[in-house]
Amino acid sequence: MKFLKKLGKALFGSSKTPKAVKAKAKAPKKKAAKPVKKKAAKPAPKKAAKKAPAKAGMKSAKKKTPAKKQPRMVKQALAAMPTAEVTHYFPHVNAAVLKIKVGEIRVGDELLFKGHTTDFKQKVISMQIDHQPVRIAKKGDDFGVEVKSRVRAGDLVFKKK
Repeated sequence: MKFLKKLGKALFGSSKTPKAVKAKAKAPKKKAAKPVKKKAAKPAPKKAAKKAPAKAGMKSAKKKTPAKKQPRMVKQALAAMPTAEVTHYFPHVNAAVLKIKVGEIRVGDELLFKGHTTDFKQKVISMQIDHQPVRIAKKGDDFGVEVKSRVRAGDLVFKKK
């Protein structure tokens, strides 16, 4: 349960209520110290100085903020999400049909098959969509892949990096 709370905070930010935020905003501010008056010195003679005219087309330089890195908890959560799901298994050729839910799968990726009685890792050697070899399958694609062990419909497939 603690993991889920941390995951929620990492994904969606703080869990502060609007009341807590308003109370913090209405907190009394510290009073600034009064400035000490200095004795007036003799004013310096004014010199005629010419100011350079401001250029009309120039904008103030804005600082670029670097892109925020994802927290480690978010990366772990994304790695824990299943990439695909087994929709069918052909036992006579040891092939499975997978439907991709998130991301993409490429030839050479290592997949982890997990289910009620399934638990093994395997590298993708070849993939096919409609009996045509492909190198990349994207979200929503159904593709076939040869597996070394029996899988069942509903087994989840995780992509290992």
